[in-house]
Amino acid sequence: MAPLDVALQGFSVFGLVLFVVLWLMHFMSIIYVRLHLHKKKSEVKQPFAQVLGVSLLKPLKGVDPNLISNLETFFTLDYPKYEILLCVQDQDDPAVDVCKKLLGKYPNVDAGLFIGGKKVGINPKINNLMPGYEAAKYGLVWICDSGIRVKPDTLTDLTNQMTEKVGLVHGLPYVADRQGFAATLEQVYFGTSHPRSYISANVTGIKCVTGMSCLMRKDVLDQAGGLVAFAQYIAEDYFMAKAIADRGWKFSMATQVALQNSGSYSIGQFQSRMIRWTKLRINMVPATVLEPVSECFLASLIIGWAAHHVFRWDMMVFFMCHCLAWFIADYIQLTGVQGGPLSFSKLDFAVAWFIRESMAVQIFLSALWDPTISWRTGRYRLRCGGTAEEILDV
Repeated sequence: MAPLDVALQGFSVFGLVLFVVLWLMHFMSIIYVRLHLHKKKSEVKQPFAQVLGVSLLKPLKGVDPNLISNLETFFTLDYPKYEILLCVQDQDDPAVDVCKKLLGKYPNVDAGLFIGGKKVGINPKINNLMPGYEAAKYGLVWICDSGIRVKPDTLTDLTNQMTEKVGLVHGLPYVADRQGFAATLEQVYFGTSHPRSYISANVTGIKCVTGMSCLMRKDVLDQAGGLVAFAQYIAEDYFMAKAIADRGWKFSMATQVALQNSGSYSIGQFQSRMIRWTKLRINMVPATVLEPVSECFLASLIIGWAAHHVFRWDMMVFFMCHCLAWFIADYIQLTGVQGGPLSFSKLDFAVAWFIRESMAVQIFLSALWDPTISWRTGRYRLRCGGTAEEILDV
């Protein structure tokens, strides 16, 4: 057999394997969402005296229109034993006034404000959280980003998943209903492409965790060196999860989503965020370079070519039918992640879905083009393996 024929045969096999793998991911994520997410209201399972105490670490920087309403939901949690540790890096940050207002409004909630942080590495989030982490008095720490909004029973749901062999409980990232096309675009991404890879990875035993909302055993983190040990990384959530898994602990996913509700959002911010995440994944997991073939349009072209080469089917007809099937599967998954009616029309979904899928390859190429990232107030040069160095302006 000629070398070209061997290459074509190999590429055809790759296309057919890709088809099987991607549709297994579709089905796994759709089924998991329907069976696991949005269960009935959680109740505290343990006797009151044995309820697990939780120290909530809240990193804050700046103020957006939704900050105070998001933050207030943590002061009204229906959970008997928890503390709120509000962490702000700069004394002049307007978030300080927001924190003081809520501390005054809820004097009976066990909460404190920590200003100034502690420089232990390049990661600004870790530096900000250090004083709160050192003051935490409970055995479980819940690190939750500033843009997250919770329900009264969210913490109960998290602790109910923290069974004997579980060391980390995480929430599937999603986005709250907000106004505007940028909000729709974010909701479509976090309800389709992101959960497909996130859920299928966790179902098949790959530890895939984002740090938006994570409940962890503090003693296990301390065994790994505490938060200080992760200050050299920008993607500290990945390495914290890895450290917990390396010590033999299992992960569990909450039945409620980690609901992002930032009041500041735009298409440009979404693109920048996706590019930053892609850069981090490429540096931590080199296999990320294969990620574009998991996106709808490129995958459909590859699979369509394989179907044409093996079965002599019309490539473009197959491409269109495959994209349509993908589109329908994504809509089914999105409604499952939403757990109720969508806040936008099917036409809005179609437009946002098409634009998001069209952006995928461009986002990946932009991530490859420049290895530096801008995050919070700093710029960083990524190194292979996940470490980074801060770029200081001279």
